[in-house]
Amino acid sequence: MKSKLEYIWLDGYSPTQSLRSKTQVRKDFGGTLEECPQWSFDGSSTEQAEGGDSDCLLEPVFVCPDPDRKNAYLVMCEVLNADGTPHPSNGRATIDDDDDDFWFGFEQEYFLWDMDTNLPPGFPHNGYPPPQGPYYCSVGAKNAYGRDCVEEHMDLCLEAGLNLEGINAEVAAGQWEFQVFAKSAKRAGDETWIARYLLERTGERYGYSINWHPKPLGDTDWNGSGMHANFSNGAMRESGKEETFTKICEAFGRNIERHISVYGEANDQRLTGKHETQSIDMFSYGVSDRGASIRIPITTMTDGWVGRLEDRRTASNADPYKVAAAIVKTTKEGLAS
Repeated sequence: MKSKLEYIWLDGYSPTQSLRSKTQVRKDFGGTLEECPQWSFDGSSTEQAEGGDSDCLLEPVFVCPDPDRKNAYLVMCEVLNADGTPHPSNGRATIDDDDDDFWFGFEQEYFLWDMDTNLPPGFPHNGYPPPQGPYYCSVGAKNAYGRDCVEEHMDLCLEAGLNLEGINAEVAAGQWEFQVFAKSAKRAGDETWIARYLLERTGERYGYSINWHPKPLGDTDWNGSGMHANFSNGAMRESGKEETFTKICEAFGRNIERHISVYGEANDQRLTGKHETQSIDMFSYGVSDRGASIRIPITTMTDGWVGRLEDRRTASNADPYKVAAAIVKTTKEGLAS
């Protein structure tokens, strides 16, 4: 029997990379990563190479069933140069977590975007729907828009074996969220990108593009979209000391540019100090504070200072690989100080 393997990678567009994919047909494929051969593509068409030396390599790193096609699989890949070294666009290769000490949970917000109206579903052609408030975790045709697409996406993710932990309608009309968790920084990035890919492809059937921009409605009183990064490592899960978390948070405060530089294009439009955000040029942390840069969940404190932290600054269009790389680096520096 022949199987369809959809090789997926990130292109070289800057500052926001896009997903690319192409299909390889293979005979007697057993569904394992070891059976996925290295492949190549024309990097000159994706801003990753020059036309005179255009070959880039696709190195498979994660494979799962593709429930949306017959006899098919999704293959997430790193991009390598022709000599086998990581391409400059390869954020996954920069994650220093080979022992999988770090756990990550990404809360991915996004807007469905109607291709006919060039607006989110629920927005009239002229003006705005009623102010945000009734849309968050809503039900009913008056408040919830695009549910069929979102539900189909969730089912596909679960059938693919992704560790999708939930979905919910967000605070604006046509805005939604899904959550992905993995006990590995790289795996969390792999699964988040595959979930994004499946969402983009599901939207095709409904006439929706997926708007990952952190503030697609411009300078209005509508919330932007983030990708809150929840993370922990062994020390955070085991130490039982407030000092552990304080040292980490203080390290984040000393490395604002390291993080903001990879937390998403146009994030300054979202991080204004309003709508449950801290200003982009400021840094703060606090227990249960959703207006802070870093939120210390109340359960981390009540459980005896074991648990996680949440970086609320990450934008919806950020690369989870690069976000994880920055968080791992700063956390290790904080604990070593």
